[in-house]
Amino acid sequence: MIKFTKMHGAGNDYVYVNCFDEPMPNDPAVLAQRVSDRHFGIGADGLILICPSQLADARMRMFNADGSEAEMCGNGVRCVAKYVYDHGICRNRTLKIETGRGILTLNLEVTQDLVSRVRVNMGEPILEPAKIPTSLPGNPAFPGSPAANVELSVGGQNLNVTCVSMGNPHCVTFVDEVNDQWVLGVGPAVETAPQFPKRVNAEFVQVLSRCEMRMRVWERGSGETLACGTGACAVCVAGALTGRTDRKVLIHLPGGDLELEWAADNHVYLTGPAVEVFSGQWDDA
Repeated sequence: MIKFTKMHGAGNDYVYVNCFDEPMPNDPAVLAQRVSDRHFGIGADGLILICPSQLADARMRMFNADGSEAEMCGNGVRCVAKYVYDHGICRNRTLKIETGRGILTLNLEVTQDLVSRVRVNMGEPILEPAKIPTSLPGNPAFPGSPAANVELSVGGQNLNVTCVSMGNPHCVTFVDEVNDQWVLGVGPAVETAPQFPKRVNAEFVQVLSRCEMRMRVWERGSGETLACGTGACAVCVAGALTGRTDRKVLIHLPGGDLELEWAADNHVYLTGPAVEVFSGQWDDA
């Protein structure tokens, strides 16, 4: 038996286990698959373990719904910060959370002694193709030759894509209209395209103005989710890099809105909600 808390950031929902109090699951990959099942489990996009850290206030380990471990989750780390503060693990309004991306700094917005929103310094985007990783070529039309506005042929479609890593890989496609044909039809083919040796998150984006976009995402290992924090960061960078948008944008996702800024210090800042839904006990740990 293991105690858990269900939380979400803009509808991107995970099952959280407080490993300060609970023993580390024997097989978190299998547990992630079981609890994530929306018919026979709790229902979630994955499992996140909140663990002690020797370097920060807490450590986040994230497992997708298929059991694969991911490096980062922008919505997930906001919820980790809320849990750490609300449940008394650390009552600082600025927290350090250790992730697969490194140690992130999070600033908390507290209302009636509970965290409502969190601003995360997501670090610098990685644009070098080999480090994303992708075998797509760099585009010499841009400084540093990132894989920006390059061609990707998948699923019978020729896409113009921009690739960004925020500690995990993203492939951004700007389209006239975001719809099921793109996300559900093309998204799975992008995720598993051979040009992405570690698979990739696929974002499909409609530009509404210089400071506003609409996006949907097919997430590596989870399928479509209502929001993706690192994906929104990648979209912010891709929009600014290719001249489609400003560096500070509001992004509309099916689960809610996220505020992004690719700041002058080259770091991407993500601001959005963090919500606790319910807690319970899972007997098949």
